[in-house]
Amino acid sequence: MLLIAAVLSAVGVAQAQTTVEFWHSFGDAKRGDWIKARAAEFNKLHPGIMVVPSYKGSYNDSLQATILAARQNKAPALVQIFEVGSQLALDSGIFQPVGGIKNVDFSDYIKPVVNYYTIGGKVNSLPFNSSSPVLYYNKTLMQKAGVNPNQPPTTFGAMQKACAQIEAAKLDAKCFGMSLNGWFVEQWMSEQNAELLNNGNGRQARATSTNLDSVAGRKIFSFFKTMQDKGWFTYTGKLEDWDGSDAIFTGGKAVFHITSTADIGNIRDAATQNGSQIGVGVLPIPDGVKRNGVVIGGASLWVPKSVSKAQAEAALDFALYMTNTANMTSWHKLTGYYPVRQSSVTQLRGQGWFTSSPLQITAFNQLLNTKPNAASAGALNGVAIQTRTLIEQGLQKVLGGASVDSALKDTSAQINAALAEYNQNFK
Repeated sequence: MLLIAAVLSAVGVAQAQTTVEFWHSFGDAKRGDWIKARAAEFNKLHPGIMVVPSYKGSYNDSLQATILAARQNKAPALVQIFEVGSQLALDSGIFQPVGGIKNVDFSDYIKPVVNYYTIGGKVNSLPFNSSSPVLYYNKTLMQKAGVNPNQPPTTFGAMQKACAQIEAAKLDAKCFGMSLNGWFVEQWMSEQNAELLNNGNGRQARATSTNLDSVAGRKIFSFFKTMQDKGWFTYTGKLEDWDGSDAIFTGGKAVFHITSTADIGNIRDAATQNGSQIGVGVLPIPDGVKRNGVVIGGASLWVPKSVSKAQAEAALDFALYMTNTANMTSWHKLTGYYPVRQSSVTQLRGQGWFTSSPLQITAFNQLLNTKPNAASAGALNGVAIQTRTLIEQGLQKVLGGASVDSALKDTSAQINAALAEYNQNFK
């Protein structure tokens, strides 16, 4: 009897050995613990599966670690990859489309979100943490300057009109500050229904050149030129200094600020501690433009092709569990990231969340009103990380006194050269 019991016990252990290593990039306790809790719940519901979440560093670190592990036949079953790494992930050849693992109904996933990760007609990865930029404004300072705090600017022109009033009020604050980040330029191209790259933003065929040196791009760079020349813009002097630019705003040194929706909770709390009341508005866009919508940011969940069928299915099942209606509602409340499902938005409305947390509703409406097209799908290319840096450097040249035309010409030439060099690998 003891032998039989031991054999049965061994069989039970063997059946529980579908292990799903999940590599992610959330090293903070708040988000990391949430992921651990979802894995523990899932494991309890599925005794034959063991999901093991692990923090693997930055988005880029995690992607590179996954590619290396796959070459050594040690790939995790599930990995979180930032949206700008999508082409790199595809070109690595190590992932399989999640839509091909098993039949999945993606209709509940918010269309502009799943649109980003749908490439070549296939849903390659499952949306997870998603965000877009919004305007943050200091109502307290607006009131002091005589600017209506209930009517935040929605266009570049309206922003500049408010800046003139703020300057005249002689506040101890600049009008506008934000991180210099190429992601925001992608957003403003999308809002003008302009594709950043040729070949349908790199989605009809591999992108070979940028459309930045265009009417749409000129409007964006000219906005920064005007804001700088008039002394209305401030930033830390560093590229992609998210925390530094947030600190300028929450410290009351800028009236207007643009950054991710994922920062709503942190910015609100920090500004409140400094005695300011803030509001959230839509991303201001160039004048005379019909609003097209934003490009989704954040990351999604990918499954390597080298894992077993059982692991792939278990990984997808966990990804679907982690992004189900209730969990995305919980995730949004905790972090400020969008829930990626329509049903989660409905649930949040039913719970009165947007009444108790009104700052979030503007961000939701901006996303839900986004038109799903090539511009809002986002620019797809293998040098996307480098492209963003080149755009940031181009903006920095304008802020340093360079002409808009020369900055656009130089930046476009550098991007085109980077695309050509990368594309040589696929001829």
